[in-house]
Amino acid sequence: MSGKIILSADSTCDIGPALQQRYDVRFFDSHIQIGEKTYTDRVDISTQEIFRLWREEGILPKTAAITPEDYAAFFRGWVEEGYEVLHINLGSGLSSAHQNCLLVAQELGHIHLVDSASLSTGVGLLVVKAGELLEAGLSAPEAQRELIRLREKSSASFVLDTLEFMAAGGRCGAVAAFGANLLKLKPCIRVDNHNAGLMSVGKKYRGAMEKVLAEYVRDQLSGRDDLDLDHVFITQACSPQSDIELVRAEIQKYAAFKHIHVTDASGTIASHCGPRTLGVLFLTA
Repeated sequence: MSGKIILSADSTCDIGPALQQRYDVRFFDSHIQIGEKTYTDRVDISTQEIFRLWREEGILPKTAAITPEDYAAFFRGWVEEGYEVLHINLGSGLSSAHQNCLLVAQELGHIHLVDSASLSTGVGLLVVKAGELLEAGLSAPEAQRELIRLREKSSASFVLDTLEFMAAGGRCGAVAAFGANLLKLKPCIRVDNHNAGLMSVGKKYRGAMEKVLAEYVRDQLSGRDDLDLDHVFITQACSPQSDIELVRAEIQKYAAFKHIHVTDASGTIASHCGPRTLGVLFLTA
């Protein structure tokens, strides 16, 4: 790593503990509010517990806003010790986190921010690249510029098993959700990295999840010659192991990625999507 540089990211990058340790990434932990109580995502509440509370008690979590004061407390010690900080945020179209973080960066200096224009391991792909760039000796500003270039090459999408959680959170109507479930529709949610990470509905698959996942992977990877083959993520929310292994095998049919990473979606992400959500996320060359 070049000089005194701290690599940090919003914990919603979902890269998992092994990659976090590998690249020495410091996380700004997201918070989830359930009723009157606030939890630290992954630390004192799990995705499984979030789903259980919804199923048994009808309580839907809310994500707590990250304030400029929160970020200032996170960064100040490092800046005072003479570090440069390279920080990667959840997409600005999805959260106020990046804008609040920018205010702190302007106040403290020495903080180099990247609006990922993505979520989950769409952000995580940039975090891993950041680790590699710093190991190669790039300065924080140089790595920042390269990550901003790369963010438009991040392909992030997920297949939802149910629209129940989207409906509960007001992101689609109850009637639409009921109809989709009745017809066994599994929508693909795509992240628009040209539009700050805003999400849209892509292809609507139909049938059993096993059939849908095989078709989804084929649609993402088949016949492509523009893939960055270093890393691909399978990121899921309480999916059965059989889904993960099916998707891994399908990926290997279409592309020879050097590293296939399987990670869990954070509660902040999963609470909007529901159980058995699964995505294949990668960079293009």
